[in-house]
Amino acid sequence: MPRIPLPGPEEMTPAQRRVHDAIISGPRGTLIGPLRAAIHNPELAERWSALGEILRFRTSLPKRLSELAILVTGRRWTSQVEWWVHARAAADAGLDAAIIAAIREGAVPDFDDAKEALVYRFACALQQNGQVPHDIYDDAVRQFGVAGVVELTALIGYYTMVSMTLNAHEIPLPEGVAAPLEAPGSGGLHVLPDIKEKSEGR
Repeated sequence: MPRIPLPGPEEMTPAQRRVHDAIISGPRGTLIGPLRAAIHNPELAERWSALGEILRFRTSLPKRLSELAILVTGRRWTSQVEWWVHARAAADAGLDAAIIAAIREGAVPDFDDAKEALVYRFACALQQNGQVPHDIYDDAVRQFGVAGVVELTALIGYYTMVSMTLNAHEIPLPEGVAAPLEAPGSGGLHVLPDIKEKSEGR
C-alpha cells in the first residue's frame, strides 16, 4: 500500500490534471512511478517530467546504454517499480537478457561489448562509492565525449531520485505484478559487484 494518496485523473485539481494530461500525451504515454507522487506539487511534476524526458529519450547515449545505467541504479536501491519498467525497456533496446538477469541476481554480467562494460563500471562506481575512478572516467570521456559523460552522470542521479521517491512513498507495482527484485539481506542498499571481482576469481 502506498504511504500517500495517489489520485486518479478524476480526483485531481485543475493544475494536477493539466500536468497529468501533458505527461500522458508525451513520450511516456502514462503517469507511472514517481510522478504519481510528484503530482501533489504540479510544478514539481511538470519540471520532473521534462527533465526525465530529456535524460531518457533525448541524450547522445544509445538507448541500451542508458537503460543499462538505469538498471544498475534501480538494483542498487532495490527499486521494484523502476526495475519492472526498465528491465523491459532494456530488453526492447537490445540489452542481452543474460546481462539483465545477472544484474537482477547480484552477479557480475558477462559483457561482449566494451561500451556496455564501461557504463556498468561507471554506474557501479558512482552508486557504490559516490566517486568515479580516474581511469573509468577518462575511458568514458574517450568513448562518449564530455557531453555523453555529463548525460550519463545526470541519468544516474535522476534515477537515484526516482528510486528514492518510489521507495520512500512505497509506490506500488501494478496490480498482480510480483516484486522482481530480492531485497538485500542486510536491509541496506544492494551491493553492486565490480567486474574486477570476476576477473580476479572472487
